Amino acid sequence: MAKVLVACEYSGRVRDAFINQGHVAMSCDLFPTDQRGPHYQGDVRDILDNDWDLMIAHPPCTYLAISGSRWWKDRKQEQEEALAFVQLLMDAPIKHIAIENPVSCISTRIRKPDQYIQPWQFGHGETKKTGLWLKNLPTLTPSNIVEGREEKVHKMAPSPDRWKKRSTTYKGIAEAMATQWGNYVNNK
Repeated sequence: MAKVLVACEYSGRVRDAFINQGHVAMSCDLFPTDQRGPHYQGDVRDILDNDWDLMIAHPPCTYLAISGSRWWKDRKQEQEEALAFVQLLMDAPIKHIAIENPVSCISTRIRKPDQYIQPWQFGHGETKKTGLWLKNLPTLTPSNIVEGREEKVHKMAPSPDRWKKRSTTYKGIAEAMATQWGNYVNNK
């Protein structure tokens, strides 16, 4: 049974996938959790030293994602702060770490991801290329390749909660993380 921190997650989806596999897991975000469950509402820096076996972090991509690159010239300070936060998460005193983010400047400013994944590899007929930067973890093996390659997230209509919908981890990916990485950490 691994002790898992899911950083920058308000939805509880990854946290709950680990709990369903028998692990002790807690999400952490500046926002309250959408689902009942163990959640620390606050700055993840406050709890990084709490003897976690595994951290899966979803740092905000607002100033990192290539999709927003046309605004970077006006947001240099915010981007530097976002990159410093990613580096802090990568350097956390936790043996096993996964950083998840869309295609972003992390690749050129810090390092390339260890893997890119797509929702259609994990049971969802959609595209959303996502990078995984890993420390002491194997790459994820696709668990349910399905037909369909629709860009639902990219085509989402503007709305007050669009950012939340776009940033929620797909259930199949969360379950693959819990099953594959949870078992890996348990056996190390």
